[in-house]
Amino acid sequence: MAKKTKAASAASAEPTGTPRMLEHYLSKVRPDLASALGTTNPHAIPRLEKIVVNMGVGVAVTEKKYLEEAIGALTQITGQKPIATLSKAAVAGFKLRENLAIGCKVTLRGRRMYEFLDRLVSVALPRVRDFRGLSSTAFDGHGNYSLGLSEQMVFPEINPDKFTRPQGMNITFVTTARSDDDARQFLVAMGMPLKKEGDAAA
Repeated sequence: MAKKTKAASAASAEPTGTPRMLEHYLSKVRPDLASALGTTNPHAIPRLEKIVVNMGVGVAVTEKKYLEEAIGALTQITGQKPIATLSKAAVAGFKLRENLAIGCKVTLRGRRMYEFLDRLVSVALPRVRDFRGLSSTAFDGHGNYSLGLSEQMVFPEINPDKFTRPQGMNITFVTTARSDDDARQFLVAMGMPLKKEGDAAA
């Protein structure tokens, strides 16, 4: 009986309702993109498929505690337990062995993906020092976009007293867009502060 009560309370603690970013996509972004792209096929309208957040912790070769810190920080930032990323080859000069844990990553989908995007564009990026917008050219040719952050402290979930070592990360947005131009239009509509093409500061 106690187990059922505990399980029920855990279920009730789960967030309910539609994430704000998903609501924005359904009510505003998708209709606007359908009009701009001249299509009524919902499968042809770009959408976010997943977000991959990766932390490379090269110093973990000699200091495993830093990898544990990175895993703890990434868990707090994304709300999901990361998996360790392993080295693919041995490099004697760096004391690197094959299959050694040297980083961690999280793949976000569904609710957590939209909530992370919301916090990234609304809270984290504005906290970046001297922030003037994201590169508008960091696409891979297939409608996916990547950006790098130099430290995890821009996320308010991170306690600077607990995580004292700056740890950078790479964030990749995987979309269903058929081209980089369509993906760029989609991400800007979702609130990503991309610089305008041709900006001298880009």
